[in-house]
Amino acid sequence: MSLVVKDIPTKKVEQEQLRNSEKKYQSLVEKRNELYDVARLVREERDMLNDKRKELKETMEKNKKKRDELVSKMKLHKERRTELQQKAKELIKAKQKKRGDVVRNLPLRVEELKADIQMLEYKQETVPMSTKEENELIDLIKSKRKEHEECAKHLEKQQLIETDISDTDEAITELFKKADEEHEKVQKYYTESQKEHEEYMKLVQEIAGSINESNKKHKKYIEIREEAQRNHEKAMEMLSKIMAVKNERRKSWKESKEILKNQNVKAQKILLDKDKLEEIATESVDDLKKGKKISLSG
Repeated sequence: MSLVVKDIPTKKVEQEQLRNSEKKYQSLVEKRNELYDVARLVREERDMLNDKRKELKETMEKNKKKRDELVSKMKLHKERRTELQQKAKELIKAKQKKRGDVVRNLPLRVEELKADIQMLEYKQETVPMSTKEENELIDLIKSKRKEHEECAKHLEKQQLIETDISDTDEAITELFKKADEEHEKVQKYYTESQKEHEEYMKLVQEIAGSINESNKKHKKYIEIREEAQRNHEKAMEMLSKIMAVKNERRKSWKESKEILKNQNVKAQKILLDKDKLEEIATESVDDLKKGKKISLSG
């Protein structure tokens, strides 16, 4: 029979290493959980952006529908205005054929110029054109305005006496009056449709910004999830090692227990041998003095 001893400091080192491994495992688990929490918050922010974008799209569609309705109304009144002005011009031409005196028809000419200026100004505001075309249109408007001013000044100088207005004059006046009313409606619906269009474009830009921000949040969410997964894998790997060490220690403990049981049986036999007992006692005392843990083996 021989005496086997195990170095106590070595055992302490192993225990310290196991505790450090368990601490590292807990640290990895905590870091993983923190990352999962952050990822969840980022995901919620992303989802909130997506929900808000859906609301913006609904508002944008309503806005677009309203704008299109206003544009349709504007076009309808524009057609009516043009039709009324055209009828008035036709009556003016018919009356001019009957009258050779320009002065007598000057008031109608002033109204005709006024209608022309209105149509040209509306064309400038609403019809897309090149710089050259727009400059030509501006020159034409200036020319019409100059002619209108000259006619108006000429009318002011005239000492006109009101005469009976013929059925044609009444019809022309009424047509221009209605045309003016239609023009006011055209301007009204044009202004309102432009306002709706501007709001629509703001929503388009806001939605584009929301999509960009949502994509950033989604990318960040994926990155954090991947980092959390890496920490999870490291934690599982560390846990696996810890369990393996504990299993090995448990197995060693069982084996030691079985050895101790067998040694106890042998020890009882040894007690019968006084010389052997004295030898073992002497060796044990020496080991204890050296700070070692003693055990028996056959």
